[in-house]
Amino acid sequence: MRGFEVAEAESGSSAWSVLNSLGTADIVLVNWSPSDRDSLEFISKLRHEAANVRMVIMLAPPETGVRELHSALVAGADDYLITPFTSLQMDEKLTQAGLICQRGEYCDWRGLPCQQ
Repeated sequence: MRGFEVAEAESGSSAWSVLNSLGTADIVLVNWSPSDRDSLEFISKLRHEAANVRMVIMLAPPETGVRELHSALVAGADDYLITPFTSLQMDEKLTQAGLICQRGEYCDWRGLPCQQ
């Protein structure tokens, strides 16, 4: 992805290892059902750790359901992106979250200027 370092994890527990090795992340895209950890529990724990206060947490469910999406947002997810999704849809969500600028450059929510 443009301007972002991408790291993947196959489960909630391996995601914790990946996040710990990175130190921080601008955005975390969570599949609806990680194989070994409840998605809502993972989102809630991620959101409540002080280091992750400014992190954008986005749920990526394969299908919508008002009850499930509401629960994820209450748990701490900032937004959702229904899978499968296109790169344009991802760019729109990143722009809405303030992670890329309107002109399409990488933008830093920590207040740094946009980069080409």
